[in-house]
Amino acid sequence: MATFTLNINGERREVDVDPNTPILWVLRDQLNLVGTKYGCGIAQCGTCTVHLDGTAVRACMLTVSAVGNQEITTIEGLSENGEHPVQKAWLEVDVPQCGYCQAGQIMTAAAFLEKNPNPTDEEIEMAMNGNICRCGTYVRIRKAVKTAANS
Repeated sequence: MATFTLNINGERREVDVDPNTPILWVLRDQLNLVGTKYGCGIAQCGTCTVHLDGTAVRACMLTVSAVGNQEITTIEGLSENGEHPVQKAWLEVDVPQCGYCQAGQIMTAAAFLEKNPNPTDEEIEMAMNGNICRCGTYVRIRKAVKTAANS
């Protein structure tokens, strides 16, 4: 066990965990930030996506010891009240069905739009490619990303 001071959603949080613990479990089990979901555990589905200094990363494979002083943003930290353009577009387009993958989808889309605020449909599909939606809402996801880009 070791003590780590993490910068999560703009707050310094201290945790005492094994250095090899994935940040997903630190967020969920130690800090009760349960918006980030567990999907596959091998960084293939995108359900656990968070931002690390603004870049979308898979929390299931990122160990707490690898984070250092970098800023972690979870779905809870994207906006205080769901007012981020991607979150608003998700509601406007009515993207979710079961909703399980949506936090990861939103976090991936938000990081992508920070880097590419005016994407083509092909660029959106490439950026969102690693995020799996078992309900198959891909057409609505693409439309919501486009809507957020135009807002």
